[in-house]
Amino acid sequence: MARYQIGEVAERTGVTQRTLRFYEEKGLLRPPERMEGGFRLYSDADVERIASIRNMQSLLGLTLAEIKEMVEADELLAQIRATFRPDRELPERKKRVETIIEALRRQLTIVEHKLEALTEMRGELRERLENVEERRRLIVEAIETGHPLD
Repeated sequence: MARYQIGEVAERTGVTQRTLRFYEEKGLLRPPERMEGGFRLYSDADVERIASIRNMQSLLGLTLAEIKEMVEADELLAQIRATFRPDRELPERKKRVETIIEALRRQLTIVEHKLEALTEMRGELRERLENVEERRRLIVEAIETGHPLD
């Protein structure tokens, strides 16, 4: 299994070493393994998680608290997948599926709130643009007709 030092991870993911330490401090990343001398060692899974955190920040504009909730839900889902056993009793299987549904609903709620806010912002920007375009139309009309604007 590949392991990367903090500088390599920072370069691969486009975040600073300070940001990586911050993610760890805030619980977005599990504390990485350590080499002798205390150097952090990150796995491929850590690199993927960092890329996911960056996407949630840049694409969705999620707060660190929202990202932490998304990451924790992903961890729960991965844990449930990793402990899958087809011979589980049906009541236990039902409970596990309900846990998955709840985790996915929490993630969906976060994304839906962001989409609602973005949709509202888009509507406001479109309205402002329409108003300015109408103002321009009136100015052009006044120029062409020689009539002053009211």
